[in-house]
Amino acid sequence: MAWDLPDTISIRDVGPRDGLQPEQPVRVADRLALIAALVDAGVHDVEAAAFVSPRAVPAMAGAGDLFRAIERDEHVRYWALVPNVKGAELAVEAGVDGLTVTVSASEAYSHKNVKMSVEESVAQIAPIADVAAGRPVDVVISCAFGSYDPGEDIGAFDVAAIVDSAQDAGASRITLADTTGVATPDRIADVVATTGVDVRLHLHDTRGTALVNAFAAMTLGVSAFDTAVGGLGGSPFAEGAGGNLATEDLVHLCDGLGIDTGIDLDRMVRTAKTVSALIGRPVPSRITATLGR
Repeated sequence: MAWDLPDTISIRDVGPRDGLQPEQPVRVADRLALIAALVDAGVHDVEAAAFVSPRAVPAMAGAGDLFRAIERDEHVRYWALVPNVKGAELAVEAGVDGLTVTVSASEAYSHKNVKMSVEESVAQIAPIADVAAGRPVDVVISCAFGSYDPGEDIGAFDVAAIVDSAQDAGASRITLADTTGVATPDRIADVVATTGVDVRLHLHDTRGTALVNAFAAMTLGVSAFDTAVGGLGGSPFAEGAGGNLATEDLVHLCDGLGIDTGIDLDRMVRTAKTVSALIGRPVPSRITATLGR
């Protein structure tokens, strides 16, 4: 059977940030080694750290030291998540290539994650874009495919309205995040129909649907994804949220479909095995469990 799929996709590995943030803190030196291994495997976009309060997220302490110590590859963009203008200033000073800024389609999650309303968090985008001084600002919309609160209804057009507001405020890119892993292919289709396909998807695997959701998105024309080595991750502010779609799982699928990712599967699996040693348990990735024996 033939599907209408992109010839290539862009993968940003968020393992060093989103993947490690719910874990016990890992030394900066080990995080640097992980970033270098991802680059060696062919990853060209890495979300390396977050400039957040180390009291709130201890695993992200030392972000400035980490960025200043990265051995740069000129073909790689090194991203950092920032929650506010102060974080953006620190990130720019440390030498980041791009900023990710999280807002939310869920009022409940927004208050829990950043202690602001959706409107207040969107208002942070314009001053952050000013601080970025031409660097790309990727606004990540959490809970874009549904809230972790079953009593909160988030419509596709609600998400599209936030996309419009973010772009008006200076966002150069948009990422739609399935923060708690509630999305299904039909929900992916509903939201992408309102936002357009020029978005990146950040999928979590709480219910085992991240890979099929990625495939569904590719059939619609989406060609950019956030993933995490080993399938690590989960929000410390959303109880029960599963890890990210594993980079190596998506690469394996794309290899089978003839879609170019630029990433070497064997090297990714070897890197995922090193991550298992860092966190002290097997990673969730199905491909690493199969090929990494």
